[in-house]
Amino acid sequence: MDLIKGEPERLLPVDSEHAALAQALRGERREDLKRVIITGSGGPFRGWTRSELAKASVKEALTHPVWTMGPKITIDSATLMNKGLEVIEAHYLFDLDYSQIHVVIHPEGMVHAIAEFRDGSMRAEMAVPDMKLPIQLALAWPERLPTGVASLPITEKALTFEPVDREAFPAIDLAYRVGGLGLTFPAAMNAANEVAVMAFLEGKIPLTRVVEIVQTVVDEHEPASVVSVVHIERADAWARRRAAEIIEER
Repeated sequence: MDLIKGEPERLLPVDSEHAALAQALRGERREDLKRVIITGSGGPFRGWTRSELAKASVKEALTHPVWTMGPKITIDSATLMNKGLEVIEAHYLFDLDYSQIHVVIHPEGMVHAIAEFRDGSMRAEMAVPDMKLPIQLALAWPERLPTGVASLPITEKALTFEPVDREAFPAIDLAYRVGGLGLTFPAAMNAANEVAVMAFLEGKIPLTRVVEIVQTVVDEHEPASVVSVVHIERADAWARRRAAEIIEER
């Protein structure tokens, strides 16, 4: 972030939600911004209770209703850890307070992000769920190439929005807490999550244990007082070891 001070538009997000936010915020005065809304489809387990999630199979978790992705990010979508990580990303990418970043469930996956301004108006960025568009927007910026994605079938689908079930999906609140703590906490959370997700994919733990393990690692983490590459690498390595130990203990 230090490299782009004074020129924030040099940093072009590729993640679909943040690419959408970049478009929604472009040309707007920052003092007029009230909040941003990051949307998520809810993953394969939208509407499931925590007890139901404890019985979810790997096959079920890998069946995403909207996006076609690799196994790790698909599991993050199943636990909603991906939305938690996106909240932290938005904080750094757009210099937003965590209180300004909200998450809502949007099953259709057509609206990727919304910016709300102090006069009550909203700018929603919409497109079919296809990573070709945000990648192309970043590579071609400031041009918009004609070889993008197909138009949205806006007359064929209704748009619905739902609150996050924070009891069934505690990863969201954990990410807000970790983001607020800062320092090397986000690195520890991310590393522990990667190890726990792999353990789930290998059939070693149930899905609900993923976030529980990450929570334990975060609670035990002793952060470095200075954020540097070395300290981040140390936090990452420690969190991976500790997560692996917790998995083997049970």
